[in-house]
Amino acid sequence: MTVPTDPGELAAALRRTGYLADAGIATAAYLALRMGRPLFCEGEPGTGKTSLAVALGKALNLPLIRLQCHEGIDAAQALYEWDFPRQLLHLRALEAAHREVDEASLYTERFLLARPLLQALKEAPCVLLVDEIDRADDEFEAFLLELLDGNSVSIPEFGEVRAEKPPLVVLTSNRTREVHDALKRRCLYHWLEHPDLAREIDILRHRLPGLDERLAAQVAGAVHRIRRLELLKPPGVAESLDWARALTALDRDVLDAEAAALTLGAVLKYSEDIDRVRAKLDSLLG
Repeated sequence: MTVPTDPGELAAALRRTGYLADAGIATAAYLALRMGRPLFCEGEPGTGKTSLAVALGKALNLPLIRLQCHEGIDAAQALYEWDFPRQLLHLRALEAAHREVDEASLYTERFLLARPLLQALKEAPCVLLVDEIDRADDEFEAFLLELLDGNSVSIPEFGEVRAEKPPLVVLTSNRTREVHDALKRRCLYHWLEHPDLAREIDILRHRLPGLDERLAAQVAGAVHRIRRLELLKPPGVAESLDWARALTALDRDVLDAEAAALTLGAVLKYSEDIDRVRAKLDSLLG
């Protein structure tokens, strides 16, 4: 891994992967990399938090290991478990060969199933994405805090596993609940906003090279106006890209009321939002 020399160089490397970072994002990611600190990213869904971790893996030529958090996730699901079926087969093979059963032989690397957190410790350097940490409970958050503090874990039957070099950790949160200050204190923090109009146009044209410049501006402008409405789920950049792809697939080179009405399902995911936007299409299209 070659460490960029400044945020601008990192931004350029991210751009080559298709992720267009503004100065704030590039600086936060650069500092996390240089200081060896986790990066805690909060923001509305669709602002590019998960995509940043993916792009960092590509830009730095590091493997990406992702832990998707959810309600009820526990240490066993995130860290490791023993392959009990294979252990049982091993026991039966020893018995069939009339060999003495050595309990230690059941708890070796061959029977250890590494889940994302243990994988990250074993495979570092890598990018570890802890996605939607706000969906996990307090107990799991405390467990994660302990692991990140020492970049190691002790497995009772196996011993300690310690990362030779700490992984680059990116934690994301949609802020469905407040994450404890103890975790935030150990991280660099960055709040991600939706991109401004110029950057969203740039993203559309960069990710969809054949997209007409005027259509890119129309889609980005309409999405920005749609985000100002009180919607159940405002569209993110991924929805902007989907809308542009849908229009292109229909051979539309202009975003007019007819084309928009036909393709709103690409940018909005709730019928209530579609109805609300459809009623204001003329003003939203500018």
